[in-house]
Amino acid sequence: MESNANALNWFEIPAQDLKRAQDFYEGIFNMKMVQLGQMMDMEMVGFPIDMMSGKVGGGLAKSQFHQPSESGTLVYLNANPNIQAVVDRVEAFGGSVLMEKTHINVDIGYMAFFKDTEGNRVGLHAQN
Repeated sequence: MESNANALNWFEIPAQDLKRAQDFYEGIFNMKMVQLGQMMDMEMVGFPIDMMSGKVGGGLAKSQFHQPSESGTLVYLNANPNIQAVVDRVEAFGGSVLMEKTHINVDIGYMAFFKDTEGNRVGLHAQN
């Protein structure tokens, strides 16, 4: 890998009920996801991003290879500009807060963990 490349270029959060998961993530982030349709025996919904921008993208995926889990790889989603606003919506949309907004340090900002409607443990990160 080149030293100036992103270590992450795509992520998929497993879902058993894609609509339920989409409603949850759209609710906590107050945004609309993008239908990516079905490909290679998997259904996908993407987080909004300009794929040609070179920024990291990802989505929700349902297939035999995508099994929700509270253990395993931990993905941190961008909760800027206000992580507390996202944390405050988690339970209202059917998830549970595993770790409240926690200060890391002045340079890095804040983090939190939640469990989504599918049973995945997911991290949040923001400067505020």
